[in-house]
Amino acid sequence: MTFTPASTAGAGPATALGESVAVAYPNIALVKYWGKRDEDLFLPVTSSLSMTLDIFPTTTSVAVSDGPADVVEFNGAPATGAALRKIETFLELVRAKAGRTERAVVVTANAGPTGAGLASSASGFAALATAAAAAYGLELDPRALSRLARRGSGSASRSIFGGFVVWNAGEGEGQAGDLSSYAEPIGGDDLDPALVVAVVNQSAKSVSSRVAMRQTTDTSPFYRPWAESSVLDLAQMREAVARGDLPAIGEIAERNALGMHATMLTARPAVRYLSPHSLAVLDAVLALRADGVAAYATIDAGPNVKVLCTRADAAHVAATLDGLGDFVTTTTAHIGPGVAVTTPHGALSVGGDR
Repeated sequence: MTFTPASTAGAGPATALGESVAVAYPNIALVKYWGKRDEDLFLPVTSSLSMTLDIFPTTTSVAVSDGPADVVEFNGAPATGAALRKIETFLELVRAKAGRTERAVVVTANAGPTGAGLASSASGFAALATAAAAAYGLELDPRALSRLARRGSGSASRSIFGGFVVWNAGEGEGQAGDLSSYAEPIGGDDLDPALVVAVVNQSAKSVSSRVAMRQTTDTSPFYRPWAESSVLDLAQMREAVARGDLPAIGEIAERNALGMHATMLTARPAVRYLSPHSLAVLDAVLALRADGVAAYATIDAGPNVKVLCTRADAAHVAATLDGLGDFVTTTTAHIGPGVAVTTPHGALSVGGDR
């Protein structure tokens, strides 16, 4: 794998202190992460379960620099504002763990839409955590790397691994909570599903996931019942993955996602990500099922819908959704790999292929 960073003008000369490149893929939660019990450590209220995809990767280069400040390029332009501050804060965490003070030049790019409910933050911080840890000389096993990625974006903990992954909520607060909250793969190797991603809006969300999550957990009277039901959803989903039961996986995923969006609609004020175009896709999924196609929808914090189905049905599902009109564009994904890092010593698959 070769990666050529874009211009780093003004960064100061990069030294041989450390440089690495990481590639990570987004994951789509089938049992959702929605709500933190600790905002600083990104400790979730409930455990979640996801599927890592093989599309829309993030590629991130981190080079330790003797320049006076961190320099970050995001999708071909200098990062500014909140995006820059989030990456700088994360780099400070990595430096503290490594006992280092040198700044970094970061060049990162998403292959898919950013901030549109397509898990760009998951792939982004998984790639950043992996590349930064390698550049600064941190030796972390996959579990520790998952915990580190979690500090940038909770769902990034899952993108360290390929295939079906559970992010354990952990127990307790502080250090005990931090140590026990990590992601791990759970098998499901007999499954070979497709996920048809129906993009109805590529624009960044007007309300960020973090803001929407906090507003929902703080004000929705339906949040706590949803969180309690999600514990049962996770237990049943794990059983369905273990026995390779794709229809059961789809049924649980759809009810869990719609329940999550119901909590947002009952926040005060309400948070509404679903658009008329989102609802048109959901209606099409119901129609597909009525025609005997095992297709099931899931939706993250955004308007775009993902449809779980068999590989054999994927082309039909995609054609049906594309036929709704010019407002929808589909991309078909399958199970993707875990994060991989490239250093001067070669490439390493950190999280595994499945």
